[in-house]
Amino acid sequence: MHIQENEIFIPAPDGQMPAVLFVPEKLDRKPAILLLMEAFGVTPHIRDVAKRIAQEGYVVLTPDLYYRELPNNTFGYDKVEQAMAMMWRLDFGQSMENDLRAALTFLKTQPNVNAKHIGVTGFCLGGGLTFFTACRLSSEIAAAAPFYGMVLDEWIDAVKEITVPVLLFFGRRDVFISGDRIQQIDDRFRELDKDYTLTVYPEAGHGFFCNERSDYHPSAAADAWQKLTQFFQQHLIN
Repeated sequence: MHIQENEIFIPAPDGQMPAVLFVPEKLDRKPAILLLMEAFGVTPHIRDVAKRIAQEGYVVLTPDLYYRELPNNTFGYDKVEQAMAMMWRLDFGQSMENDLRAALTFLKTQPNVNAKHIGVTGFCLGGGLTFFTACRLSSEIAAAAPFYGMVLDEWIDAVKEITVPVLLFFGRRDVFISGDRIQQIDDRFRELDKDYTLTVYPEAGHGFFCNERSDYHPSAAADAWQKLTQFFQQHLIN
């Protein structure tokens, strides 16, 4: 399937937010995915993931959430300290909610998007922000699938606000997210009787889905991809 890849700008409260829009060639109304970037920015890997998702029949939008610090805001996977420093300069409050809402609003106004069938997923920073989106913007989406996202304490409390199905992925050997934290997240979803599935890969580390990172874990990545595509098929297409 041919995928159109367009560099665009999304009007946001603090300026024009660059993004990449991936559109399958057939122009009938499709479900859409908001794909949220890693701490390393909108890397070639994230673009490749967006294309893979688009090949499954989705319009995919990948916004540059570092847009306030253009142009030096994409990092190689060996630049962990620089990427983390940039990540922690983000405002994980109202400003982030505004940016994510702006991205979702843009998606919903596209003539080839079914506005009621929008999912969100992301990796690393984007995994945490997928969790955040489910907490803050459940009314704007239909499903959420965070990959190894670091989750703030207030977001765990805000799980009570989630009203959409959630699919979570973690690696047991993640050096950034402890087993205790994963258990806390699992317990919170369970005690609130939320619609969720949490998968932990025993031998996988933090960036297990990314084939450009040293902790890439091929079998975990393949299994997670299968689960992800089935999840979105169930909640956005069927």
